Amino acid sequence: MLRRSVTIPAFSLALLGWTALLPVLLPLALAFDLLLRRRLAAARFVVALLVYLSFELFGVLAVGSLVVTGRANAARIYALEALWADALLRALLRLFTMKLAVEGLEVLQPGPLLLVGNHVSVADALLPAAFATARRGLRLRYVAKGELIWDPCVDLAGHLVPNVFVRRGSADTPGDLARVVTLLDGIGPGDGVVLLPEGTRFTEAKRAALLAKRAVDGPHEHLDRDRRLRCLMPPRTGGLLALFERAPGIDVVFMAHAGLEGIVRLPDLWSGLLIGRTLRVRFWRVPASSRPPDREGRIDWLYREWERLDAWLVRARGLPP
Repeated sequence: MLRRSVTIPAFSLALLGWTALLPVLLPLALAFDLLLRRRLAAARFVVALLVYLSFELFGVLAVGSLVVTGRANAARIYALEALWADALLRALLRLFTMKLAVEGLEVLQPGPLLLVGNHVSVADALLPAAFATARRGLRLRYVAKGELIWDPCVDLAGHLVPNVFVRRGSADTPGDLARVVTLLDGIGPGDGVVLLPEGTRFTEAKRAALLAKRAVDGPHEHLDRDRRLRCLMPPRTGGLLALFERAPGIDVVFMAHAGLEGIVRLPDLWSGLLIGRTLRVRFWRVPASSRPPDREGRIDWLYREWERLDAWLVRARGLPP
């Protein structure tokens, strides 16, 4: 495919170039950190980018070898995905001297289930695979933004198992909703579907812009509830409601996490914001029997759980009540 003929060489050359420059970049970064007393933030960034690019190349080679040898079945792809995400997350936690506090892992089995969480960072895409797949053996199917196919590792592995890549801002169109519900085809007790209802990474600026737009556009049924959210974008309901309609008996597990705020893009690791933080993750399960049968009741149910997640984030981030 043309895209892969560009992305795979580009990432490989980036790794080779960054490795070649390491003897120069790392001493410069260390000097910069010592001069400005930045807790080795620049040096950690240099190493973090090397780690990320190395994992990308490892993932591409591992998936490619499975495809070439005819062994690229779902079981091996999920095992590789779990190993890759868990190892990369552990490496980043150690590199930035972060602590990890996880609650509720036991609710991730049995499936099938919908895994719903907040989205604040480029790094939190690792969390479902690192916890639900690597630690609980859950085979996850993702509703992911289409830009991720330009990541060669995600592109290769993501098209070998059931996943749906949607265009940013279009997840509620009839065509995309029809593709999203296909993730429920053949779903079993060891499977789950991941959907992030915010539709984009949360920032205060994005939240303010969306609320301002909704106020200008005219009456919005849930505007008051949207305004009360402090750490979340308002939920986009289309995908979840479509999944509820197709599988009314499926439970939902909510995944709340705090500690990765401010790392919207990879270069944000330069800031040093992650150093010494605690990554807090909490899972809780809400049975399908608690969801009302009607559409409006389900929207209200979703907002109540979303407000619960927001309240947890306020406490976890130490914000004033």
